[in-house]
Amino acid sequence: MTKTAEAFRTISEVADELKVPKHVLRFWEGRFPQIKPMKRGGGRRYYRPEDMTLLRGICHLLHAEGYTIKGVQKILREQGVDTVKQFGVEPEAVVDEVPAAAPGKRAGRKAAAAARSPLTKAEVRERLLAAIAELESCRGVLLGKPIETAARRPVQKARRSARV
Repeated sequence: MTKTAEAFRTISEVADELKVPKHVLRFWEGRFPQIKPMKRGGGRRYYRPEDMTLLRGICHLLHAEGYTIKGVQKILREQGVDTVKQFGVEPEAVVDEVPAAAPGKRAGRKAAAAARSPLTKAEVRERLLAAIAELESCRGVLLGKPIETAARRPVQKARRSARV
């Protein structure tokens, strides 16, 4: 028996859906005061649909994007719950969307938390080529090549390798 999207969920159902142990959910409740499941007699937790969306967003940021708990807390504090909930949208509800900028582990956190906008294949390709060119430029600098040479060649090389 499957529940509707509006139904409350027990901690076991939430743990199964997010593929995390129940003790992790309890730990997150302590670390993120925004998670407030309803508690009934005996201390049983029931998660509302909005709690589920927030938990999905937190889980995505921690496990898929590589954020730390402090990083997610900072996003919740500075940008609000709605920003994190955007990452918790049901997978089938997201249609062909690509983040505006893929963040690194240390930089670009605000860009990752920004609203997502759909991109065409050409725009995605152009951004990927620009990223490859920048990486090749950095590689050239690390290998000791002159900066103007290191910055010029990667664009041509990235375009050549993209054709293959």
